[in-house]
Amino acid sequence: MITIKTPEEIEVLRKGGRELARILDLVIKKARPGVSAIELDKYAEELIIQAAGRPAFKNHEGFPGTLCVSPNEAVVHGVPRQEMILKEGDIVGIDIGMQYPAKGGLYTDMARTVGIGKIFKEAQMLIQVTEDSFGEAVKVVQEGARIGDIGEAVQKFVESHGFSVVRSLCGHGVGYKVHEDPRIPNFGKKGSGEVLKAGMVLAIEPMVCAGDYQLEVLEDGWTAVTKDRSLSAHYENTVVVTEKGCEVLTRK
Repeated sequence: MITIKTPEEIEVLRKGGRELARILDLVIKKARPGVSAIELDKYAEELIIQAAGRPAFKNHEGFPGTLCVSPNEAVVHGVPRQEMILKEGDIVGIDIGMQYPAKGGLYTDMARTVGIGKIFKEAQMLIQVTEDSFGEAVKVVQEGARIGDIGEAVQKFVESHGFSVVRSLCGHGVGYKVHEDPRIPNFGKKGSGEVLKAGMVLAIEPMVCAGDYQLEVLEDGWTAVTKDRSLSAHYENTVVVTEKGCEVLTRK
């Protein structure tokens, strides 16, 4: 069921989203060569608790981490481990969610892909195109638009740059729970899908591959990687639909 948040709830989400953006920024600053994923994960959890929040992903459907840390060919849901050491030239998706306040609060969700040290030009372009495709998505978000408008905007932009969009995973509603309706694919046709209404809160998250978009899940049962092991990037924000556009909630 698609939900509409009240102005009071949106204000809580706005506060939580600003805190989450601040926290992710601090985590990203620690993402350097030689740092382990588990170090980032523990740091993120400490920051969330200090901010009077609760990690949204930890123990959600059994996921063990506060962060999803997904390097290189890992698209999403990478499990942070001590032996996952960031290396010069890696690109790493860092996905984070928070319930704010910790008891009875509301959920926001965001992700960034960052380069570790010096990275190849193609990798930098992949990260930039993924971020820019989110910008194309929010241009079409407003009351009366449709889910398919978002997917078409992302897909056209990404494919025009020679990359591909993931088909088997998608964005989603968020707020009362980590994942809510509607599903928000990163491909589609303008004019199709559910109608957007003011007060809907969405996690829009382009997932882009340098090669083919087919994925598989590793033996850990979580990490989704490209079948051809091509690089991938992920960019996500929580937004609220308004009458004339949308507001990005996960920004400082």
